[in-house]
Amino acid sequence: MSVATAAAPVRVRTPFGVEAGIAWRYLRSRRGSRLLSLISVIAIGGVMVGVSALIVILGVMNGLQRDLREKILVGSPDVRILTFGDDLRMAAWQETLARVRRVRGVVAAAPFVQTEGLVNAGRDFTTGAQVVGLEPAGRDVADVTTIRSHAIDGDFRFASADGQVRGAVLGKLLAQKLNVFVGDKITLIGRAGLQVNAATGQVIPRASAFEVTGVFETGMYEYDNAYIYVALDAAREFAGLGQDVTGLEVRTVDRWQAPLVGEAITATLGAPYRSVDWQEQNRSLFQALKLEKLGMSVILLLIVLVAAFNIVSTLTMVVTDKTREIGILRAMGLTARSVRRIFLLQGATVGLVGTGLGVALGLGAALLLERYKLIALDPSVYFIDHLPVAIQAVDVLFIIGASMAIAALATLYPAGQAARLEPVDAIRHE
Repeated sequence: MSVATAAAPVRVRTPFGVEAGIAWRYLRSRRGSRLLSLISVIAIGGVMVGVSALIVILGVMNGLQRDLREKILVGSPDVRILTFGDDLRMAAWQETLARVRRVRGVVAAAPFVQTEGLVNAGRDFTTGAQVVGLEPAGRDVADVTTIRSHAIDGDFRFASADGQVRGAVLGKLLAQKLNVFVGDKITLIGRAGLQVNAATGQVIPRASAFEVTGVFETGMYEYDNAYIYVALDAAREFAGLGQDVTGLEVRTVDRWQAPLVGEAITATLGAPYRSVDWQEQNRSLFQALKLEKLGMSVILLLIVLVAAFNIVSTLTMVVTDKTREIGILRAMGLTARSVRRIFLLQGATVGLVGTGLGVALGLGAALLLERYKLIALDPSVYFIDHLPVAIQAVDVLFIIGASMAIAALATLYPAGQAARLEPVDAIRHE
């Protein structure tokens, strides 16, 4: 008696090249065309758009942070040393300055005075201004900030024509508002030490005459529109501080180490001194930029997720369309693992090509935006005159990794669906 035995399909190990060839064939159009099918192009395009948009937007956010940071620090030091109290004045500052200069990490330190006032150029127009007192520029004077290098007319020696140090250096926009040039006279009206007329009860304004000895331009609206720099002694007199100053400015070895240097200075000086680093001085602005960058990243990652759904739909359609072929391949000995690998290769190809094109497009667009300043901005609103872009390698690597990971995850479902097809049922599929 003979026993009929059903022949089982022989399972052989399929070379990777064969799997890659099948995956590539499934991505192409029918009828032997070497071009990608429309649904494959759409899936790749979705990944490309998402990746390029992420690169450009994160580059813009980095550029905004960089430009604002650099422009703010033109006139703002890495660390300010102040005292507790409402009057904001530091007595015996010479001794304190010597101690600060000995702290590790401090490159330069200098006293400063900062107050507010009104400025008039002998006409009816009067406007408010921030009055800052610095030591006159000289060989032995430390440059804590870069403000002195931004003079476009005159200098920061504050040398007036009468042989005194009664010069004032104005921001470009402020000088234009007042219609003054180097050599013209201005009057500063301060609120410190104001006296009251006993007869009328009215406040007697305290006015100080200065000569315009320079004009500076930083590119930041706040500085150029409202700041006036005068000699330290003249500023102390104007602010009514006597021999005191507002505080000390400090430049550190590394700007990003400024908080640590500030803490070391505070520990060295003790009470009643305190340090305020450049990030703390502008905390609200930089926190808002960081939050905006995070929000934009999350929103734009949704574009990549949409592209991932395109990959899922593309591969699912391929599985449906190629069911009979998959069944024939399984019957010929192709393992479920090989079938799964074929569709994983398809998804990886879509993700890799889309990510590569997106990176190239994003970096190219970012380079054009930065080099040619294609998008102009109103400096009175945004502090800068164009949309800056700064590409960071860490961001690009994160985007590439996230895009490839999302594309890989998107292939798991259709690949598993294809691997579960039984040869007989797949061949019978209509």
